[in-house]
Amino acid sequence: MADEKLKLGVMVHLRDDPEGAIKKVADLGLPTCQVGWPAGSTVEDGKLLRKIADDHGVEVTTLWAALPGMAVWDFIEGPVTIGLVPPDWRALRVQALEQAARVAGEIGVQSITTHCGFIPEYPGDPLYAGTIVALKQVGRACQAAGVEFWFETGQETPITLLRTIEDVGTGNLAINLDPANLLMYGKANPVDALDTFGRHVRGVHAKDGHYPTEGGSLGKEAPMGEGRVNFPVLVPKLKSLGFRGALTIEREISGPEQIEGIKQAIEILTPLL
Repeated sequence: MADEKLKLGVMVHLRDDPEGAIKKVADLGLPTCQVGWPAGSTVEDGKLLRKIADDHGVEVTTLWAALPGMAVWDFIEGPVTIGLVPPDWRALRVQALEQAARVAGEIGVQSITTHCGFIPEYPGDPLYAGTIVALKQVGRACQAAGVEFWFETGQETPITLLRTIEDVGTGNLAINLDPANLLMYGKANPVDALDTFGRHVRGVHAKDGHYPTEGGSLGKEAPMGEGRVNFPVLVPKLKSLGFRGALTIEREISGPEQIEGIKQAIEILTPLL
């Protein structure tokens, strides 16, 4: 039964201090992390990350691949700036994901992850067709590197995400579930969303939040236990669908308050593992 217990982790960003980022994970007593991977980072950067992670006994479960260019996290400019949907940025961002896949493959990380953007609901939309072509290219690059590609949930509805996975069809696409994002973008209740795509979930951002209440702005992130994500129901349902990955705590603030939020999340999640 010990093998059935889920692992905890935390989201970290390398920026200019990979040693400090990984040390933060170890200092919190957590065995895993997802790493925010800057666009343009090299295989040599990846080898350094792997050495630091090994030195601290930390498992990196995915490289969360940042994309070049502008991204505006709202409902007004978001659809034309985020992910692989905007045509003007698509080719450059595919190249960045191909590079991230090569790095992940070289250093033995199982996947890369990113937001693909506001994928259109209507399959006949030219933006949908172009996004599918781009994702097939990314999926094939991940196949060549021996890694998976995980969609970070948020801007698309659950059924659109499921349709996208089916239409790309490379067999190595999965989901990094951010339940708070589904709420904050007004796309779904995360517990119910598992009925649609739960079998594809490989990673989880353990984050809390609220539905949006203004037409142009996302809902607000919240400390775990103070938002609308029902983790005591969500986690057992994930496990019933075969999920055996890590619950990666994400608190999108900085400083001492972030650390307190992470510790609060550890207390809530530990009994659910």
